[in-house]
Amino acid sequence: MSTINRAASEEWFHRIKSATRDLVRLCGGVVRAGEITNTSKSEVSRWQSANDTDIIPISAVLALQAECGVPMITTVMADLEGRRLSDPESEGIAASTSCFRTHHAEFLRASADVSVATATALADGEVSAAEAEIVDRELADLERVVATKRQMLAGIKARTLRAVS
Repeated sequence: MSTINRAASEEWFHRIKSATRDLVRLCGGVVRAGEITNTSKSEVSRWQSANDTDIIPISAVLALQAECGVPMITTVMADLEGRRLSDPESEGIAASTSCFRTHHAEFLRASADVSVATATALADGEVSAAEAEIVDRELADLERVVATKRQMLAGIKARTLRAVS
């Protein structure tokens, strides 16, 4: 396998694993995810562990995403193919000024968490796999917050920018 293919393969692997962890957490943890997918908590743990080669099966992806209503893994899969999902419901997100202001605090918190995790990882001049994992998790949370913020901004622009005939 070429270096480029291996890098793409490793990126794919880690992004799917990260999205799986987020999805399992959102659905209530490994025990609840196991109940939803009719699998053991050990198997669910293997799906989300970066140290295990098992990848979550599509049937489990569909069941968990249906349970929580968030297409976490589907979004990553689309992104890896250079695509983006659209969500008709998200276009209706209330984007009032107070809601936007409140969400900005969440954005600042997530940004600070990424900075703290990165600074901690870089403190000794070396970034271990475990430290990279922690930074990656914080970045995943920041990506989620940024996506919501962009949807809010799109809602504001859609209300204020109207085509003139």
